Amino acid sequence: VQLVESGGGLVQAGGSLRLSCAASGSIFSIDAMGWFRQGLGKERELVATMSSSTYYADYVKGRFTISRDNAKNTLYLEMNSLKPEATAMYYCAARDPASGEYDYWGQGTQVTVSS
Repeated sequence: VQLVESGGGLVQAGGSLRLSCAASGSIFSIDAMGWFRQGLGKERELVATMSSSTYYADYVKGRFTISRDNAKNTLYLEMNSLKPEATAMYYCAARDPASGEYDYWGQGTQVTVSS
């Protein structure tokens, strides 16, 4: 499975961005996809996931929306009311049901929110 993120950039606080993650390869072998982020000097943290249901970290509920277009094999993350603390590298990941882990990762796309 190959994952390629896009859509990051520089935005002012309060602004919006939409991230995209194009999946290719053996995508039939995955059972969930998600978005994670890692700020400079911080640990990677989960933002949102989608399988048969969706899950959001508390700090993005009501502001971020995860969605997918199955016809395009693409996962999205719509981010609204962005805060400076959202500045991070955002990664798309896919879960292998055999391991139960997010084993497939994209290269990341940088999101920078200025105050």
